[in-house]
Amino acid sequence: MKVLLTKDVKGLGKAGEIKEVKDGYGQNFLIGKGFAKQATNEVLAKHAAQERKRQEDEAKEIEELKALAVKLDKLEIVITKKMGQNNHLFGAVTKDEIAHALQEQHGIEIDKKHIVSKENIKSVGEHDIDFKLGHGLHATLHVDVVGE
Repeated sequence: MKVLLTKDVKGLGKAGEIKEVKDGYGQNFLIGKGFAKQATNEVLAKHAAQERKRQEDEAKEIEELKALAVKLDKLEIVITKKMGQNNHLFGAVTKDEIAHALQEQHGIEIDKKHIVSKENIKSVGEHDIDFKLGHGLHATLHVDVVGE
């Protein structure tokens, strides 16, 4: 019996693979528990169409992220923070503040989880912040911290 795995099955294969299994195992366990579907022409055609759609959506998302990366590389945001007597900031510039400033100043909404900072920004001046956008794409944003 040929089955199309809908979920990963330990010792058998990953989701999306077509496997030849014994009839009882396929019917009673895999299909019965919802781990697989019987590999008919109809099921295989539907799976192939879904896979093509997923690949097209992923390609579109990658193109959008590439455009965003190019845009972020050219942008600069300004963040104003309070300063103490010795020209040090009170606290540090947080990822949330960077994401909020980017939204306010340029209308680009990015989740703060995509911001990768090597060290905390605790001084006035220009800093480069890295963004991990997904699918192996990275961008750098220039942040200018100004004291009040």
